[in-house]
Amino acid sequence: MKLLFVEDDQDLLKSMLFYFNEIGYNCEKAKTVAEAVEKVGVYDYDCIILDLVLPDGSGLDLLEEIKLRKIDVGIIILSANSNLDDKLKGLDRGADDYLTKPFHLSELNSRIKSIIRRKKQGGNAVITFNELEINTDAQEVHVNKELIHLTKKEFDLLLYLIFNKNKVVAKSSISEHLWGDFMDQSDSFDSVYSHVKNLKRKLKEGGGQDYIKSLYGIGYIFKT
Repeated sequence: MKLLFVEDDQDLLKSMLFYFNEIGYNCEKAKTVAEAVEKVGVYDYDCIILDLVLPDGSGLDLLEEIKLRKIDVGIIILSANSNLDDKLKGLDRGADDYLTKPFHLSELNSRIKSIIRRKKQGGNAVITFNELEINTDAQEVHVNKELIHLTKKEFDLLLYLIFNKNKVVAKSSISEHLWGDFMDQSDSFDSVYSHVKNLKRKLKEGGGQDYIKSLYGIGYIFKT
């Protein structure tokens, strides 16, 4: 899962990035509205964690931009202000949740998972597709009721392809989704190929169908 943290408080940003990277999220950061607008215009995120007070404006400006571009992404507002009017403004402009500072990172994690489940998984922690059963909370995949062992990147890759099933996904999009700001263009496509190859092999060895198809020179599609 890919998160964007829009926050200019260095200490808080550092804490959030460390915590969520450690538990397996792909995390990116932006410290201004302008930087965040640029990122959401180019990359896809599962959830944005958004501070309201930023050096070049309000987080509400980013909400307006996301709404204008019709970007489907979960949004949690962070604010030191517990004022009801601010909370209602954020929710009215498209935010999914509102968390007042200070907060526990474990609580933020629970809210992120809840939003992703609601927006992408119909409210369920388990995605069932034919013989595949994917538990996004436990990060486990079963094929024909048998557990198969995937790496974190393979698990994220499978989820990304399923969420975009029947759509052609470019290798560059997969690379950016899996590695984000840490993507190394020089070998990222080779890494994508290796992860796709290993994922297909493990699904097949578990008795799964060959859903992942390669389109030469373009990318991949999870064909249903």
